[in-house]
Amino acid sequence: MSASHKATSKQLLELWGDNAVHQAADFLSDGYMNHQMPDAGGGASAKSLAEWKTLVTEFHNGFSDVRMEVLQQVEEGDYVCSRWKMTANHTGPFAGYEPTGKTTSWTGVHTDRYEGDALVESWVDWDKYGWLEGLGLVG
Repeated sequence: MSASHKATSKQLLELWGDNAVHQAADFLSDGYMNHQMPDAGGGASAKSLAEWKTLVTEFHNGFSDVRMEVLQQVEEGDYVCSRWKMTANHTGPFAGYEPTGKTTSWTGVHTDRYEGDALVESWVDWDKYGWLEGLGLVG
């Protein structure tokens, strides 16, 4: 396993801050699946590459000044696990939530599975409560 998978996973996470889904597609397989637990809109989800691109675009329509920081990474076999922290300002509607104008930070863990050089699947577990609390939507 090449150390480049850790670098690729880090770069893909950092693209959230840039809203550069067109660049991310260069690393993702056509059959890419992104599992969200929890999903921002509720429940859990499994998103195809097209659905994932839509999610990123909708997120950036609702949030500005997005900063993604990769805190730690572990690689084993075909998997890379990254712990991250994201900070963003809620300036537009997103996932049924009207803009609050507040800046919030939350953490998560992102596990990527590679086949060769292609990223084929990701599992995202994130602190939705912390995200909503920072927006003042839960107390």
